[in-house]
Amino acid sequence: MLRVLHLHSSFAAGGKELRAAKLMNAFGKGVEHTVVSAVPSEMAAAGAVGKHVRVSYPDDFPPLAGRPFPRRLMALARAMQSFDLVLTYNWGAMDAVMAHTVFGKHFALPPLVHHEDGFNQDEAERLKRSRNWYRRIALTGAKGLVVPSQRLEHIARTAWAQPQRKVFRIANGIPLADYGNPARPDALPRVIKRPGELWLGTLAGLRAVKNLPRLVRAFASLPKEWNLVILGEGPEREAIRAEAMRLELGHRVHLPGFARDPAAVLGLFDLFALSSDSEQFPISVVEAMAAGLAVASPRVGDVEAMLSSANRRFITPAGDDAALAAALAELAANPDLRQTIGAANRTRAEAEYDEARMIAAYARVYGDALGRRQFP
Repeated sequence: MLRVLHLHSSFAAGGKELRAAKLMNAFGKGVEHTVVSAVPSEMAAAGAVGKHVRVSYPDDFPPLAGRPFPRRLMALARAMQSFDLVLTYNWGAMDAVMAHTVFGKHFALPPLVHHEDGFNQDEAERLKRSRNWYRRIALTGAKGLVVPSQRLEHIARTAWAQPQRKVFRIANGIPLADYGNPARPDALPRVIKRPGELWLGTLAGLRAVKNLPRLVRAFASLPKEWNLVILGEGPEREAIRAEAMRLELGHRVHLPGFARDPAAVLGLFDLFALSSDSEQFPISVVEAMAAGLAVASPRVGDVEAMLSSANRRFITPAGDDAALAAALAELAANPDLRQTIGAANRTRAEAEYDEARMIAAYARVYGDALGRRQFP
């Protein structure tokens, strides 16, 4: 039985966390998982871990957040000793990566693979030089660094000075066959799609970096038959609601909460949008493509490259609210165009973003770190 330790910046129900849960489910009963969150209260992704998975969520693991003093790093290193593989995720787990590099030989620690999926609001526009240097040093002892996007791969090779042999770009994948089916009008809690309504939708954690008030503003000029449905949870709920009320759109902006099964509800959407200040390779865009939806978004991360060529002219300059609103307005006014673009996006998703391919790629990286041909 392989023992794998997962050290997350957060285990909220976001893209990277749900991907980690999906991989845990796929690896099956041959692996025993231990999951730790730098924010102990953010553990909602645990609900996506299958009942067949051997998993624990200890409350006595040394805190991942704090000042990187030697005593604290040593405590983190000691806590890794009993595992076969350590998987760390994002900046919030970087002290654990540093502990592994500094004390790895002393404590004979297992191999470590780090994952970077993007940045919070404090690095949305510009990376912090001090963090770049910290990452460079901390990642010295890692067996590998996994990223989902071309932009993050470039940052890893340049700003973080990681050698090519250690950086692995793995595109996010989904079970494509589950998507593209009609959804029941009452598939969401607390909101029902009524005859004649059209829905602009998004899937996003309600965090500042997602800039969902921007999406409310961009939506404001759409005709009255359009509603905005934002699926997700997070601390920005009231800010989003306040912006909708300020623009007198409260009756047309809906926040039903987190969608545990996006494939079952994306069929309710007629158009998909992002409004983020920073993204890398958002799973939500892959899900929208698989559901046959056209997408409007700021030009962030790999979003433009992910989409079909037909969709790319609706990717707008980052931070330009008026351009995003214009893209939404054009797509909202033209159902035939939405259908054509949505079909092209579905075709591209089938060609590029299959879940089985993603799982096999992660298994290869983890197996190589362990010196095994297969994982688990």
